[in-house]
Amino acid sequence: MCGIISITGPSPVEDIRILSRRMKHRGPDEFDVQIFPDGSVIAHERLSIIDLETGRQPIQGCKDAYVIHNGEIYNHMELRKTILKNHTFRSHCDSEVIVHLYEEFGPHFCNMLDGVFAFVVMDGKSFMAGRDPIGVKPMYYGFDQKGRMYFSSEMKAIHDYVIKPEAFPPGYYYTPETGFVRYFKPRWEDAGIAVESYDPVRLRKALISSVEKRLMSDVPLGVLLSGGLDSSLVASITKRLMEASGRPLHSFSVGISKDAPDMVAAREVAAFLGTIHHEVVFTIKEGLEALEKVIWHLETYDVTTVRAATPMYFLSKAIREAGIKVVLSGEGSDEIFGGYLYFHNAPSDEEFQKETIRRVLRLSTADCLRADKSTMAHGIEARVPFLDLKFLETAISIRPEEKRPDRSKGKPEKYILRKAFDTREDPWLPEHILWRQKEQFGDGVGYSWIDRVVDYADRMISDQAFSRASARYPYNTPDTKEAFLFRTLFEKHFPEEGAAQTVLKWIPKWQANTDPSGRVADQHEKHIENISKVVTTI
Repeated sequence: MCGIISITGPSPVEDIRILSRRMKHRGPDEFDVQIFPDGSVIAHERLSIIDLETGRQPIQGCKDAYVIHNGEIYNHMELRKTILKNHTFRSHCDSEVIVHLYEEFGPHFCNMLDGVFAFVVMDGKSFMAGRDPIGVKPMYYGFDQKGRMYFSSEMKAIHDYVIKPEAFPPGYYYTPETGFVRYFKPRWEDAGIAVESYDPVRLRKALISSVEKRLMSDVPLGVLLSGGLDSSLVASITKRLMEASGRPLHSFSVGISKDAPDMVAAREVAAFLGTIHHEVVFTIKEGLEALEKVIWHLETYDVTTVRAATPMYFLSKAIREAGIKVVLSGEGSDEIFGGYLYFHNAPSDEEFQKETIRRVLRLSTADCLRADKSTMAHGIEARVPFLDLKFLETAISIRPEEKRPDRSKGKPEKYILRKAFDTREDPWLPEHILWRQKEQFGDGVGYSWIDRVVDYADRMISDQAFSRASARYPYNTPDTKEAFLFRTLFEKHFPEEGAAQTVLKWIPKWQANTDPSGRVADQHEKHIENISKVVTTI
């Protein structure tokens, strides 16, 4: 993973060097720049993952085109052997296939890529930019007063150079001739096509295949392990796949104390799997002091995202210090399977299905943003197997009545995923971990983390200041002092109105309390009497 930036039109090369260095954390290994005859420039901050020797970017194709790319193309070897077999390649880097596809097909190739990506291809005559279907990798764009167009991995690189910074829409590409073109039109976007019967073996194989392709790396791998269902399954699958090669697997968990809910569960999973386990403890004081830096990295003021990203920021720092550059994580599962506790309140199967689709399509503004930017703050690449396109097609197409949680029938959230890996004769996880209730990451690191953030905001933001929230922030007006605090820290670094408008707030549906913490939901275990009876009936 890396940081990319481009400016179309005559641009002093020193400008792009200055702007690119704002993202140095994304690519601490190498930097390079390419200048075109018309004065356009592209630059790349590299985190070396694939082809450590010859994978430096920008990468030239067979002719005059160059590519800068942030992400991973998992089918690059297949593309080289098939539709690009007549091309001469300069490197073994997965990114290089993008520029060759551009030379072969023009801009009409994004659906040929299996992976995650934000890229710009430029040849001195024209250019194109593209972003992966779900928006796993970030990208922003904007125009300056001279009409030059900017693209960058993070908004901080360009927000004060362009008239209005905007998030590049996932699943689109852009050329000056076509404007924005939506290339990704998934069949599952229509809630009515979810008619497939649940097949646990098929679902299990789909996830295993997704994890397997994400083991592509020339550097050591690790897993983020919260002890929840999603990260634990990814860790279990990864461990089994890596055993044949004899490679060790490092796992990492974080909390405000050794007895935080996630830390305890992750410790048990790590022992069960036999990973080399690392525990990271941060103090409330450290977390509060880091809020401004975390928000600068995240480029959002969304309460849910900031709460969860702060522990992830400390975790990523420890991962980097341990010498690991790539980690697998469990983002996306809760959106696909309706794992958040508010999904219990869905009024119908149809509304449940629509909400899962809506959440998946908005991941670029929430969990994908958090996973990428809080890890890349320390030069760590996070890979997300649940968001593999083939896995999405398999999972989202399953009938909603089979996915929708119903505790009266002994079906907790993500029931079909749990059942797919409930192989008693060869267990993937300890049984009570497999059936453990969802804890949102900001809660699981220790309940007092969020409580103390709320208390801190109450002290920092006066009643008088908060009473003027709607006048000061007419867009996405903060409705709590915590939200107001996060917004002021965001505004300090990104004062432009357009910057604030790139943010979408994460708000649960179908519940009276709109606080994003799972603890306020009626279905959280603290509200349920005899929860053990429900679990034992499954």
